[in-house]
Order: sequence, then structure tokens, then C-alpha cells
Amino acid sequence: MSMSVGGEGGDDAPMSEINTTPLVDIMLVLLIIFLIAVPVALKVVPVQLPKVTYKPTASKAENLLLVVNGGQDGKACGVYQGLTPLRSFQSLYDVASARYKTETDRLSAREKLNPDNFPEVHIRADQNAAYKCVGAVLYAVQSAAFTKIAFMSEPER
Repeated sequence: MSMSVGGEGGDDAPMSEINTTPLVDIMLVLLIIFLIAVPVALKVVPVQLPKVTYKPTASKAENLLLVVNGGQDGKACGVYQGLTPLRSFQSLYDVASARYKTETDRLSAREKLNPDNFPEVHIRADQNAAYKCVGAVLYAVQSAAFTKIAFMSEPER
């Protein structure tokens, strides 16, 4: 190893060279430390994601079929039961609670009532329907005690 004591231009000339070897050594040590420490610090939560497949469902007569339309301007919410428009969400709640009561009474009189044979709600929402419309329909239907809610969609062609 050698050390430069003076420059060629004389003893008082400033040195313009920087020794980068210690900096590189420190960076390599930090890199090795982080490569070892990061996998230990990460905690991974095991998640099993659902496998999505298209399975056609049969619509039963006791299901409540609702259509949510975005309207022409995209702001007005249109909710229909079949072809009958429901003007307010209070009327939707009344229809849903009446349907739930009649279907559960019919099922409990005929057979033992369990969660598998509860009536369902099938919602077909327009692509242009605002989220607040679909959310309000979900809230009204859940308030009427329906627990099984399904969204209808078209399969890929």
C-alpha cells in the first residue's frame, strides 16, 4: 500500500481523490444484513383464494328477483321487481319483508326451516347503475331479514 503525501504540483496543492472502498464495504455489509433480516421480519398470512367458475343457477319461484337500473341520466335509481317499478326504498323494504314472511311461513308449515332453504334475493344490476343504488337495495333487503343475496351476471361468450 502506498500513500500519496503530496501532489505533483507541490506540497500545498489540495487532493481531489476520494477513497470509495470503505463506502462500498459498508454498503455490501448493509445489503447482506437486509437480505438476511427481511425474510425473517415478514409475517405471511396464509390465504386460500376462491376458485371462480361459472355455474348456472336455477331460479326458484320463492326467490325475490330485483333489477337495479341506472336510469337514463345515470343519477336516478330505478328498482324493479319483475316489471313492477318500486318507487322508493321504503316500498322495496315493504315488498321484501312481506315476501320473506310469507315464504318462511310457508316453509315452516311444510318442512323444518333451516338456512339451506331460506328464500334468496337475486339482484340484476345494470352496468351503469351507481354503487349507491345497489348499496341501498342491499341495505333494504338485508333489513328485511334476507341473508342469501346473489348477483346475476351474464356468462362470457
